[in-house]
Amino acid sequence: MNSETKDFNLSVIKAFSLLDAFLGEKQEWGVRDLAKKSGYNKTTTYRLLSTLESLNIVNKNANDKYILGLKLFELGHAVSIHKSLKSYSQAPLEHIAKNINETVHLGVLSQNQVLYINKTESLQGLKVSTQIGSYQKAYCTAIGKVLLAFSSQVYMSEYLERVHFEALTEHTITDSKTLFKALAEVRVKGYALDMEELEIGLICIAIPVFNKHKDIVASISVSGPSSRFKPEHIQDYLAIIRKGALEIEKYISSYN
Repeated sequence: MNSETKDFNLSVIKAFSLLDAFLGEKQEWGVRDLAKKSGYNKTTTYRLLSTLESLNIVNKNANDKYILGLKLFELGHAVSIHKSLKSYSQAPLEHIAKNINETVHLGVLSQNQVLYINKTESLQGLKVSTQIGSYQKAYCTAIGKVLLAFSSQVYMSEYLERVHFEALTEHTITDSKTLFKALAEVRVKGYALDMEELEIGLICIAIPVFNKHKDIVASISVSGPSSRFKPEHIQDYLAIIRKGALEIEKYISSYN
C-alpha cells in the first residue's frame, strides 16, 4: 500500500470520526468544539468539514455551525427502500419462480452496475451463481439493460460515455452505439432479453418496476437455460412476470 492510499484511508477514518459526533445529543457543531471533541487540530477539522460540506454530507446552519446534510438522509432512505423492497418482493418473486420454474432476480442500479437485492430459485430451475448484495455488469444482462433503458437520458448518456465493455461471450455487446440501439428497442418493447450475452447457455428476460410517478425503481428478471427457452413463450413469461411486478408497484406507490 503506497503512502497516498494510506493518507486517503486515514482521511476517510477521520471524516467518519467527525460524523460520529453528530450521533449524540448535540446535533450542531462549530469547528473549535468539534476539533476539541475529536482530538484533531482546527485546521484538519476545518479541512475535513469543508470536504464533507462540498459533498452535502454536512451543511452550515443559520448559526454558522455544521449539521448533518441531506446526502446521508438520501443514502439512508435508499437503504430503507431497498430493505423494504426485498421484504415485500419475496412473495411475488416466489410466485413467478413457481409458475415459470426458473430463477428470478430483483435488481436496482448502483455504481453503474446491477445490484441484486432479492433472488428466488425454483426447485426445477437452473441454479444461477448470483447472491443478494452482489453486483453484475449492466450492459450484458437483461435486468441491466432494462434499468439503463428506463433511466434518465442524462444518466444513460453518461453511462454510455464511461462504460468499459468486455466481451464475456461471442454475443456480448461491446460498443456504445450498439448498446444505445438495444436500449432504445427495450424502451419500445417494454422488456429486455439477454441471449447468452453474459454466459453461454444462459437466457434472461427482464421488465421494469415503476413507482407511481412512472420512474423506474427496480427490474425483475427470469433466468434459465437456453435449452428450455422458447421464443414463442415470451408473451407467456411476460404475463407472469408483469403480474408480480404489479404487486410490487402497488406497494411502492403506497410507500412513496
